[in-house]
This record gives sequence, structure tokens and C-alpha cells, in this order.
Amino acid sequence: MDQIVTTPLTLAATRVACSQCSLRELCLAGGLDDSDLHRLDEMVQRRKVKRQHQMFRAGDPFEAIYAVRTGFFKTDILTEEGLEQVTGFHMAGEILGLDGINTDHHVCNATALEDSEVCVMPYAQLEEISRAIPSLQLQFHKFMSREIVRDQGLMILLGSMRAEERIAAFLINLSQRMKARGYSAYEFHLRMTREEIGSYLGLKLETVSRTFSKFHDEGLISVQQKHIRILDADGLRALLNHTTC
Repeated sequence: MDQIVTTPLTLAATRVACSQCSLRELCLAGGLDDSDLHRLDEMVQRRKVKRQHQMFRAGDPFEAIYAVRTGFFKTDILTEEGLEQVTGFHMAGEILGLDGINTDHHVCNATALEDSEVCVMPYAQLEEISRAIPSLQLQFHKFMSREIVRDQGLMILLGSMRAEERIAAFLINLSQRMKARGYSAYEFHLRMTREEIGSYLGLKLETVSRTFSKFHDEGLISVQQKHIRILDADGLRALLNHTTC
């Protein structure tokens, strides 16, 4: 069973300066001036999460949202049949925990796919500061809107795309997100398993593995276990009949 590393928010170990973070433009700190950043700095705390440990579980009380500073997470829910359904993969600069706002309890699990670090933002304090800093409130609303758009994109992905299109869209989406963070858009290491990719895309493990092999044989990508190199980005895009999520 996955381990969980929840600790009281008051015991989170380390303060972090948003003003000195290289990811600030991708996170809630984007667009804030120095005085507003200082107020945010006083609230944000840092927490480490080891690989395969959980930041929170479905049913846990909602206390904070979490900005991924380093590492990679997956979110998932359990279906009525008791099966894991992956709902998202989250990398540096992205936010976890928004699922808990509606009911004051988390509805999904968040698990680190590698040793990671998050910035903890207690939600009650974030709300209070947001009322005093309109630009922070606007940035937070943008993040929530982005999540809605991503969910809509996933519905399109699962509802109308063939397996090859789903895998192509997934790789292009990862490529774009890597590029936005200053990493290579064409060469990266997959933190998730083929099975987790299949769960996210609504495909069987065998279909995911077969499609990766097909793309490799056709010269679209080079695959060495979890290491991916995109050789023909235009070829991947040509497979798509819909806008990627």
C-alpha cells in the first residue's frame, strides 16, 4: 500500500521565497510585484514527498493547495469496481489539491512518481491574501479555469480519438509542457508507467505498448524503456483530428 506523508501544516519544515523561484511565472506568483510577493512568501511552506508516497488521499480534509516545485505527481480516483483511474499527471509549476475546494475533502489521491518537493499554501490564508491582492486572485482563477479546460480536453480525447491519436496528443502535450519549463521539448523521461498512461487515456496496457512500438518503427519517436525522443513532431501532429488538451 502507498504510504502517506501528511503532517500538520504548522509543522511543515521549510519556508520558501517565491521571489527567488525560477518557476514563479508558471505558478501563482506570476505577475505579482515585490511587496505582494513578500506577503505570499510569509504564507508558503515547502514539503518533500518521496517517490510512491502520497501527498493526500481521497477523503482527507482539504486544508491547502500544493504547487509542484520539483518532481512529478499523478492524481487518481477509485472507480466503483475498485480500479484505479488516473485523472492527471502534474509537473513543476502546476497545482495540486483544487479538487478539495467544493466539499472541503479531497476526492482523489495524489502520489509522487519520483522524489518531489511541493510548496504548501494553506487555503484559508490564500483566500485572505487573495482578497487583498487582486492580481493573485486573478492568477488563482486562471489556474482553476485551466483545470476546467484540461478536463474538457480529456473528455474530447477519450470520447472521439483513436488510440494512435490519444498517444500522439499525450506526447505533444508533454512536449509543450516541458518546453514551457525550459526543458527539451523533444527528449524526456516518462515518470509514469505504460499502465498509468493507459489508465489516463482509457487504453489497455497492450494498446499503449503496441502504439509506442508502432511510432518507433515509423520513425516518429525513439523509445528506450521510459526515455522518449520525438523525431517527427509534425508527423505526430498530423495524426490528430482534434485540438490537444
